[in-house]
Amino acid sequence: MTALLIILVAIILLVIGYVYYGSWLAKQWGIDPKRKTPAYTLEDGVDYCAAKPQVLMGHHYSSIAGAGPINGPIQASVFGWVPVFLWCVIGGIFFGGVQDFGSLFASIRHDGKSVGEIIKDSMGKRAQRLFTIFALLVLLLVIASFVNVVAGTFYTAAGGGVGFVTNPTGNQTTAMISLLFIVLAIIYGIVTNRFGVKTTPATIGGIICICLMVAFGLNVGFAMSRVAWIVFIGAYITIASLVPVWILLQPRDYLSSFLLYAMMAVALIGIIFSAFGGGAATFNMPAFTGWSTSLGTMFPVLFITVACGACSGFHSLIATGTTSKQLSNEADAKPIGYGSMLIESALGIIALIAVGMVYETYTSGGFGSPSVAFASGIALMFGTDGTAVNSVIKALLTLAVSVFTLTSLDTGTRLSRFMFSELFLKEGEASYKDVKGIRKLLAHPLFGTVFMVVVGCILGGLSLSQIWSLFGAANQLLAGIALMAIAAWLGEVGKNNKMFFVPMVFMLAATLTYLVMTVQKKIVLIGAGGAAWGDWFQFIFAAAMAVLAIILVVQGIQTFAAQAKAKKK
Repeated sequence: MTALLIILVAIILLVIGYVYYGSWLAKQWGIDPKRKTPAYTLEDGVDYCAAKPQVLMGHHYSSIAGAGPINGPIQASVFGWVPVFLWCVIGGIFFGGVQDFGSLFASIRHDGKSVGEIIKDSMGKRAQRLFTIFALLVLLLVIASFVNVVAGTFYTAAGGGVGFVTNPTGNQTTAMISLLFIVLAIIYGIVTNRFGVKTTPATIGGIICICLMVAFGLNVGFAMSRVAWIVFIGAYITIASLVPVWILLQPRDYLSSFLLYAMMAVALIGIIFSAFGGGAATFNMPAFTGWSTSLGTMFPVLFITVACGACSGFHSLIATGTTSKQLSNEADAKPIGYGSMLIESALGIIALIAVGMVYETYTSGGFGSPSVAFASGIALMFGTDGTAVNSVIKALLTLAVSVFTLTSLDTGTRLSRFMFSELFLKEGEASYKDVKGIRKLLAHPLFGTVFMVVVGCILGGLSLSQIWSLFGAANQLLAGIALMAIAAWLGEVGKNNKMFFVPMVFMLAATLTYLVMTVQKKIVLIGAGGAAWGDWFQFIFAAAMAVLAIILVVQGIQTFAAQAKAKKK
């Protein structure tokens, strides 16, 4: 019954936050449903392309979700369920939701451009370039981390060769269905955008095809070596980031969202079923385990680890990179920007409950990854290990997590293309076509994409555990800087920005503390002569990001001081 009460209280609080706080934010900022969005004013059929609200909701939610709201809360569960619950709910409503909604709104008022362009408006060109470099470093970690995760969920060590396999392992099944998903997305994009098939019948057909694909994948898998999968993933995300959004990105993310909705529905049914005596699972996670755990001290570790379940800087890049270019009406910014974040917070709570069903096994190292613990915990709500229903649910949930990781990966690559090009453009230059010389090459979409993908895949192929821990810190630091950027712009245009200051200061304090602690630990390790290559990588990367962030924070403080002084005159 504890699990049921936890999810009910979370849903009630998140709904109240959406209805009242979300509406207040929209009123404070001046959301205007009659104002034309960049999807229409700058339509190009490639990146700027108006999408129906439900389709864009699917894209945005699928892209921001990934494995983050599952892995983060599960890893942070060592602090107990109360701290994680409170941070997911409070963080989602007052931190992550404000950042996501604010980023999306600011971007549509900046021709659908990135946070860097928003920073340039209020903090200057130098700050914009520094932020763009910072964001590209984060995206490099995104590509490296997610390439590693996706390749790991596709590859099975046992056996060899390339091709179709019968009686597939879970990884081979996931790989097969994911490949079919790409084909289905392309077909869906073509029939809806070029043959005029309406969204409802196309969606019904798409869901039926997903069910058939799952049934096929459970019986026929696909196998390749880990290196081959990394090469394939690299090629796929390169192509996906360059083709028009309606061909692959929009339809893939929209169809993927139904897997996530189904996953959450199955979890909720399982929680209710278990609460009234069904299933084989009991929620046995302690409410609070202490200030210090195996992960470290609650501050700053909890707020770095939970990440996407409460607040994530990666969301601001998605909101300003792809979503703002497809938004058809400003009124949709609240449900898509703010609403998606709160749904993700609910998913974080579900993940917390899932691991609570297998808590002793998880804390004793009985699962290979948080995603496996998540799937196992929910499956156990329906029956003991080995039963048919348990096995099927476990396989489907593992698939859903993998699908969303790949979705975040191809969106992240597209974002890196935008920002890499922005780095080499000067004032008045709209694209690489307006540039001459070496900058024309560097600003070319293909060059930036290939560079980021190649470097990211090489790092991902090394399977460095340090990459993932760095991604968490860099991601949350990006959230603090994004909050600062939006607050500075709102102050510049005379709108209420006070709701940003507490989240901004808190996220910057937590992440900079974590990075400084990381640098200190690596200096000690290097000084003792016990540092491996990965330790050097983490030291250099953490130090560089901390320095960049501190410079941006100083410029932000100067901007806020100047705005305050101007108000007094």
